[in-house]
Amino acid sequence: MTRPVAYRRHASPAVALLALALAVPAGCIRGDGPTPAGGPTPPAATGAAAPASPTGAATTGPARPTAPGTARPAPPTRSATPTGLPAALRGVDLTRIPTSRRVVALTFDAGANADAVPSILATLGRERVTATFFLTGDFVTGFPAAARSIVSAGHRLGNHSVSHPHFPALSGAQQRAEVLGAERSMREATGADPRPLFRFPYGGRDAATIATVNGLGYVAVRWTVDSLGWQGLASQTAARVTERVLATAQPGQIVLMHVGSHPQDRSTLDADALPEVIAGLRRQGYGFVTLDVLLQPAGG
Repeated sequence: MTRPVAYRRHASPAVALLALALAVPAGCIRGDGPTPAGGPTPPAATGAAAPASPTGAATTGPARPTAPGTARPAPPTRSATPTGLPAALRGVDLTRIPTSRRVVALTFDAGANADAVPSILATLGRERVTATFFLTGDFVTGFPAAARSIVSAGHRLGNHSVSHPHFPALSGAQQRAEVLGAERSMREATGADPRPLFRFPYGGRDAATIATVNGLGYVAVRWTVDSLGWQGLASQTAARVTERVLATAQPGQIVLMHVGSHPQDRSTLDADALPEVIAGLRRQGYGFVTLDVLLQPAGG
C-alpha cells in the first residue's frame, strides 16, 4: 500500500479511435463516460523513487514459475520500436476501454506489500472473475510467492516499473531501465510476460514518457475510477470504496484498486470491498474482462 498521494484528472485523447478497432464479446465491456476520478500526483523529490503502489494483473492461464533471483536483474536489451501496437493505442494513456458494452476491468496495483493478495485471489476465484494486476519489479522480488500465486490463479500481469518512480523526472534511459527491469523480473519469477500493458506510477506521464513505453511495445493504461481504498481508515471505509466504484460504473470502466495494506492502520479496504463491488456491478448488468480486450481484433 502506498502512502496517500493526491490525484489529478486526465482525459484520454484518442479513445474514440479505439472503438473502431475493437469489439468486445457480450457481457464484457461498457462505453463512454466521465473523465477518470484522477491519478496519483508525483512525489515532491525530483527523480527520487517513491513508495510503490501494490498492483496485480491476471493472465489468461497459469504460467510455469521459475526461481526468482536474489538481486535485482539487469534490464534486458530490446529495440525501442513499437511492436504490434495498433496506431490508436499509441500516444495515449487510456482511461477506459472504448466500447458501449456493459463490461468492467478490475485492476490491482502491487508494490509495497502483498497483505491482501490471498483475500483478493479468494474472492476473484469464488466469483469467477479474472483481473489485471500491475506489479512493480520490487514487488516481484520482495514477494515472489504472491506474484506466482496471481499468475497461477489465471490472472493477467501488467508492468508498473521496477521501483515506482515519477517517470517525467527520469531520463529516457532510466525510463527504459524501469520498464525492462520490471518485465524481466516478472518473466524470471513467474514465467509470465506483462507486455503490452503498462501503468505509470502515480499516473505521472507526458507525451515523451508515453512515447518511451510505446517504443518498448507497451500501451499505457490509466483508470476510470480510483477506489481510494489505499487512503485507509482515516478517511475511507469499505462501504465508501464500494459506493465510489458503483457510482461511476460505465461501459468500459477501468477500476483501480490495490493489493497492499495501509502502512499505518494495516487496513485492506479494497479487498474488504471487493465482494460487494463485484455483486453491485453485476446487479447493474456488468460483466468483467481483463485489459487484454484492448488487443482483440474487431469482432473478437
